[in-house]
Amino acid sequence: MAFGFCLLVPTMTGAALNASTDGAWWQARRDSTGQAPDPKSTPEAVVQVYSGRAFSWRGTFGVHSWIAVKPTGADHYTRLEVVGWGVSSGAEAVRIHRGTPDGYWFGNWPDLLVDLRGPGVDRIIEKIVAAAATYPHNHLYRLWPGPNSNSFTAFIGRKVPELRLDLPPTAIGKDFLGYRVIDWTPSRTGFQVSLFGVLGIALALEEGIEINVMGLNFGFDVNDFALRLPTIGWIGPARTPTTRQAAVSEPQA
Repeated sequence: MAFGFCLLVPTMTGAALNASTDGAWWQARRDSTGQAPDPKSTPEAVVQVYSGRAFSWRGTFGVHSWIAVKPTGADHYTRLEVVGWGVSSGAEAVRIHRGTPDGYWFGNWPDLLVDLRGPGVDRIIEKIVAAAATYPHNHLYRLWPGPNSNSFTAFIGRKVPELRLDLPPTAIGKDFLGYRVIDWTPSRTGFQVSLFGVLGIALALEEGIEINVMGLNFGFDVNDFALRLPTIGWIGPARTPTTRQAAVSEPQA
């Protein structure tokens, strides 16, 4: 009963706080939030990861996440993400396209999770693109428990440890491992056990301790001394990521 109470209270509280009054999806904002550097005045390579509350009732419980990359000298960003529209009709789930890197997600402000710039980032971009090509669920999309957009972003995180990607507890689907039971956490700083994203536990330097019950995650972030709660998200000190230089260097000519 105590366990159920600890899960139910934050879930219901978050549901009330994030109740949506969105109108038509085609009228919702998708323009830039100004968080990404202007590519025309930023010659250095950039990698950013964002998550924003999903549209309509889905945003009550979870977020949509994506990755934006800009190689050195490029005058635009490329977005890598998974969307469900058209997948049931044969479309690929992974969408790699030129787009606004930091746009509102159908009216919802996106949180910046990773911000990498400078030397070494071009190599990381290559690894991200290569990992996206190996995503094993490119023709399957399930809102719950996955695979969905967060399953894809988490997959990239596991393949590219330089990101140290700590997805929020509201990223439902991030724990979907397919038929695997044990794997790295998305930050690749620890390990997790997960049964199809429905039940599991994670222990890592970035994520801390996190328990997954029916896709709802709650736990404690030891690094940042913060709570990780379903529907509410992350409660603790402000999580504005600092701009980091890559932990790798470009190969010498």
